[in-house]
Amino acid sequence: MFSLSNMPSTTTVFSAYSSLTASSMLVRAVVNEVKGILNLFIPEAIQRKIVSKLGALYGHPNSELILIINENNGCTINEMYEASEVYLRTKVASPSLARLAVSKHQREKNLTVTAEKDQDIVEVFEGVQVKWRLICIDNDSGSNRREEQKYYELSFHKQFKTIVLGSYLPYVLRRSKEIKEENKSLKLYSLGFYGDDDNGVWGSTNLNHPSTFDTLAMDTNLKKEVLEDLDRFVKRREFYKRVGKPWKRGYLLYGPPGTGKSSLIAAMANYLNFNIYDLELANVFSNSELRRLLVATRNRSILVIEDIDCSVELKDRATSEGPSDRDSQLTLSGLLNFIDGLWSSCGDERIIVFTTNYKDRLDPALLRPGRMDMHIHMSYCTPCGFKLLASNYLQIQSDPCFEEIENLIRNVNVTPAEIAEELMKSDDVRTSLEGLINFLQKKKTEPCDKSRAEGKKEDHRVAEKQKTTNKKEKKRKQAGYKKETTGKKSTKKTR
Repeated sequence: MFSLSNMPSTTTVFSAYSSLTASSMLVRAVVNEVKGILNLFIPEAIQRKIVSKLGALYGHPNSELILIINENNGCTINEMYEASEVYLRTKVASPSLARLAVSKHQREKNLTVTAEKDQDIVEVFEGVQVKWRLICIDNDSGSNRREEQKYYELSFHKQFKTIVLGSYLPYVLRRSKEIKEENKSLKLYSLGFYGDDDNGVWGSTNLNHPSTFDTLAMDTNLKKEVLEDLDRFVKRREFYKRVGKPWKRGYLLYGPPGTGKSSLIAAMANYLNFNIYDLELANVFSNSELRRLLVATRNRSILVIEDIDCSVELKDRATSEGPSDRDSQLTLSGLLNFIDGLWSSCGDERIIVFTTNYKDRLDPALLRPGRMDMHIHMSYCTPCGFKLLASNYLQIQSDPCFEEIENLIRNVNVTPAEIAEELMKSDDVRTSLEGLINFLQKKKTEPCDKSRAEGKKEDHRVAEKQKTTNKKEKKRKQAGYKKETTGKKSTKKTR
């Protein structure tokens, strides 16, 4: 039975406490010393890997943390889910996988191999072991349509939460973008087209245009200048941020029909691996609709508006009645706002291309510095361009006929498209070149009649333009006369 006489003295208690404290300090010092030695000889990543393995074998179930990555984020697709899906396609060689799903899109070249649901993909990142699993749940919506909820489970030890959130998931996002760029099929987007891969209001089809800068029949120096400009643009993310400008570039391609404007656009897309958005302004009826369409375009893309001078009659901001009126119709100011206004900052790494056959007919506002950064003149074919076409179409570098053909080209306005058409008429080199010579000689004798006809067209256009100007001037004068007459009458009444 316990009694007060058996209670240890105060001196004994303090002595025991001192001994315990000294022992704990000694143990702590030893542990710190061991940690220091381990840090010297064993890298931190390997230490984390050992701890992760031991935790998986002996750890308590509550030590595991699971992140849920849903397919949808409200009404929009979860970017993290898309990135995870793309990233995990590269991990199908994992020995832990027993079932794989294989598919092929109708317009894609390669097979797509993914892990089936409820399969574990295990990998180690910077010494941290993580485990992925795809979960699919059938939801009974009460209708005939079957709905499936998809999400990824990402599990790991709780102590590595900071590493997973701060390093691993950003790495997955970056790596998925690289994978998509490596396997990307170029797309051509258009309004009113519903392909297999639509992007909201834009429908798309694969862009398989074979045009490259090597096949373009354009001036060598100009071609080099365009390539250097494109290279500078894609490397200048930090530069644009530093100078406070949206990361975009504008090109105006002008020249006669058949000089290769569309081929140059396709070559730019193939060179940069950018998708193309082909916008016909005739199908756009208001500034608000234009905003909706352009906001829906993605980064790393080329927006093309061909024949900007005649695709639609853009009303100037001065002719519109007010803010509501401008928003309910397509105006020049609405278009310009997307080139260098506030809305131009929506998106990064974008290229805007306007094409026209007649640069002089464009509104001066479109030509203002800072809107179209580079004006590219697509001229008639040159001797240099002919040699490139002969190399591509006939696979020859020289021929006795070349000198005569080059002399004719210097004195005749002929487009690369016309020369290419002549070179395709026969598989025999001699027949093709002789046919081209005959074509150029005929063209040389026609310019008088042709220029006379073109002159009449131009005179008619100028006359019509002058009539319109005269009508506007007449209306303005009449309005001024009425105003002046009204003012005189009111003055007389006052007197």
